Amino acid sequence: MADAATPAPRLQPKYRRVLLKLSGESLAGSQDYGIDPKAISRLAEEIRGALALGCELALVVGGGNIFRGLKAADMGIERATGDYMGMLATVLNSLAIQDALEKLGVPTRVLSALEIREVAEPYIRRRATRHLEKGRVVIFAAGTGNPFFTTDTAASLRAMEIGADVIMKATRVDGVYSADPEKDRDAVRYASLTHFEVLERGLRVMDTTAISLCMENHMPIIVFDMTHPGNIVRAIAGEPIGTTVGGPAR
Repeated sequence: MADAATPAPRLQPKYRRVLLKLSGESLAGSQDYGIDPKAISRLAEEIRGALALGCELALVVGGGNIFRGLKAADMGIERATGDYMGMLATVLNSLAIQDALEKLGVPTRVLSALEIREVAEPYIRRRATRHLEKGRVVIFAAGTGNPFFTTDTAASLRAMEIGADVIMKATRVDGVYSADPEKDRDAVRYASLTHFEVLERGLRVMDTTAISLCMENHMPIIVFDMTHPGNIVRAIAGEPIGTTVGGPAR
C-alpha cells in the first residue's frame, strides 16, 4: 500500500509551447461590459498554474468586452476605423492581464501589432520567441495590426510564427457542438474533428480564415471550457477535455 504521505505525481505538460486564445468577454466576468477584477485575477491564477507545469505560454485576447469592430457600422463608423478601435480594446485587455500576472510574480511582456511604445513592445517574431524561451508569458495585442482580420486569425498567425505546438481556445462551453448548446438541448458535442469538417459543417470554432490557416499548417486546436477551475492546466497536461480539431499536435 502506498505511503499516505507520498505526494501526488506532478502533472507534466504535453505541449512545449502553447498559444492560448481568450475572448474579451471572458474578462468581463458576470458583467455585460468592461473588465471584472475578479475574473482577471482568477485567470491570472490559472495562467500561473499552467506556467508552473514547465511549458512556454503565449496569449491572444479579444476586445469584445470593450468594443467590436464589426458593430462599428451600426454606429455609423467606417469598418476599417472600427477594426482599429477594436485592436486598441485588445491592448487595454492585454495590459489588464499583464498587471494581474505581474502582481502574482509572473514575468510578462505585451507585444503589440500597433506601435504604442509607451505601454507595449512592438511585435517582432524573434523577440517574442526569446521572451518565451526566458520563461515569460507573452501577450500579443492589437490582433494582426490590420483591419478586416479577427483575433482568431491573429491567434492562428502568431501560433505559426512562434512555432506553437497547439492553439487552445478557451470558451464558456466544454467543446464544439453541432449547435449552440445554450439554445439547443439536442446539440451533440464532438470529441474530435478535422479542420475540413469544421469548415464543411460551418461550426463556430474560429472564423474560416483562421481555420483554413490552421489546416494548411497542420496546427491542432483544442476548444475547452475555461470557466471550470484548473481546466487550462488540464488541457496543457493533455487530459482529454473539450474538443480537439485537427488531430494530435506536431
